[in-house]
Amino acid sequence: MIKKTLLALGLISMIFPLAAYASEADIANLTMGLDSLWIMLAFILVLLMQGGFILLEAGSTRMKNAGHVAGKTIFTVGLAAIVYWAVGYGVAFGSSGINGFMGWGEFFFSPATEVLEGESFPASVFFLFQLAFAAISLSIAWGGFAERAKLGSYVIFTLFYVSFIYPIVAHWIWGGGWLAEHGAQDFAGSTVVHLSGAVAALVATILLKPRIGKFNKDGSPNEILGHNQVFTALSVLLLWVGWFGFNAGSTVAIGDGFFAYVGFTTMIAAGAGGVSALLISWAVSGKADITSMLNGVLGGLVAITASCAFVDPWAAAVIGLIAGVLVFYSVKMFEKLKIDDPIYALSVHGMAGVWGTIANGIFATQALAEKVGIGQGGLIDTGSFKQLWVQIESVVFAGVFVAVSSFIVLGIMKKVMGFRVTEEQEIVGLDLSEHGVYGYPEQLTKSEKA
Repeated sequence: MIKKTLLALGLISMIFPLAAYASEADIANLTMGLDSLWIMLAFILVLLMQGGFILLEAGSTRMKNAGHVAGKTIFTVGLAAIVYWAVGYGVAFGSSGINGFMGWGEFFFSPATEVLEGESFPASVFFLFQLAFAAISLSIAWGGFAERAKLGSYVIFTLFYVSFIYPIVAHWIWGGGWLAEHGAQDFAGSTVVHLSGAVAALVATILLKPRIGKFNKDGSPNEILGHNQVFTALSVLLLWVGWFGFNAGSTVAIGDGFFAYVGFTTMIAAGAGGVSALLISWAVSGKADITSMLNGVLGGLVAITASCAFVDPWAAAVIGLIAGVLVFYSVKMFEKLKIDDPIYALSVHGMAGVWGTIANGIFATQALAEKVGIGQGGLIDTGSFKQLWVQIESVVFAGVFVAVSSFIVLGIMKKVMGFRVTEEQEIVGLDLSEHGVYGYPEQLTKSEKA
């Protein structure tokens, strides 16, 4: 027995140095492979969020437009992929930048088939991940088009939004642009993705004007209920799950487990947003409004998207709580301003996006800012207003740029081609008027016969 044990120990002592040597040689490849796999998984999660947007927009609008919502979402994601490959990625991350304003190069992007020296993961998987973000921002913008825009409008606006409008903001903050040089903190896109999409939606809904029947002659609003609240709830769950690819995936690495911390703060803020929105709706109206609660969850997710890697857990809860309340009251504010926002994109993605970005300037810790390598701690941790000012700067300049550029594109479209359907087409529904078939053919054809 002793001889066998000594023999085994001898063999292990001979093999172990070889194994150690092999692991040292392969550790970089192993790390790269795991990180690449994580980014690919995050891309898949973010891409699947489009299913959430389909259900969110369809559930929040009327049955006669459901097929249109689903079809145009899939089509525009496909079109966005082509446009981003041809132009958008080069504008966002092109190696030859133009004075910090936009990237240049890498158009019709053709990545290497393997990882190049000095790279932590393949350029192709980074492209896919960034493409998914661009497509999400585009889908947010569609909230301002809902139930009244021509299909051709989606095509034209996709070309401009994905090739220049969104990528320029992405370059400013993520691509080494001028806001990045100032230390702007937007870890996964409260401003780049959500605020940009919401501002484009705001411009669209102002130019399109409200849906027929939304407001009375005296300006008082009528509630146009969505046709399926179960769809809306399921959409929030799908988006919530996808958000872990959105936020935690933005670490683009799994090495020290920091991605799990980012996921943790994301979960806390989302829960806090849902709770605060439900409670405030209950206190104000006497009823626990389900739509407000669902919007609160999304508002919490949007708000924490900028700060998920920069704040302590208690701050994540505060950010989510404030986001839920902010979303509830901003919905009422936009309605008083006679702005028709069918899927609440302006409140959920716009107002919560603004709050989430500015919140970094208040709650970010110096330790986490140093860990991420962007900016500095916020007002509470450092006593300095510097980061808060940078965050406000990000919101103002990104918002104004998207607003002006979207107004130019959509304003020209309105003059040249008109991008709202006719009154008759809107009453009939976009399923029939734009596609010639109902999304719910059995139910709607029966109701017509009746």
